[in-house]
Amino acid sequence: MKKNVLAYTDGSCLGNPGPGGWGVLLRLAGSTHEKELSGGFLLTTNNRMEITAVLEALRALKEPCAVDLFSDSQYVCNAIRKGWLASWQKNSWRKSDKKPVKNKDLWEALLPFLQTHDVTFHWLKGHAGHPENERCDVLARTQASQKNLPEDIGMQYEENQS
Repeated sequence: MKKNVLAYTDGSCLGNPGPGGWGVLLRLAGSTHEKELSGGFLLTTNNRMEITAVLEALRALKEPCAVDLFSDSQYVCNAIRKGWLASWQKNSWRKSDKKPVKNKDLWEALLPFLQTHDVTFHWLKGHAGHPENERCDVLARTQASQKNLPEDIGMQYEENQS
């Protein structure tokens, strides 16, 4: 039987693009056992940080799990729930308007984790007083405001493709 994990994620950018951060709170369902993760980049976008938060939440799981993942990013939730990600793959990473999909590097990195874990995405309204989402927002904003953040190599690639 797979462990059931609650994963709360958020991304933030101080400017868009600008310095960015991501935050994750993982909780074993039915338990008080929690783990927080966070990180950031010097120049990135809010969407990249939202995807990174999801990626890092799933990457942190040591075995296949049933995951209820909560995000305030409609971009991330809709990409999965509305089948955009599957369509992008099928269409050689092109959107319905034939333009290249942004953040392809992160979406590709996320795919194996979506296959490993049984993930159900839940959208939360951001900044609406949801304690776990608010905590992830604090983690993400704290990281975004750090000095000496690493470069987001994928962001550099995106800029060169434009």
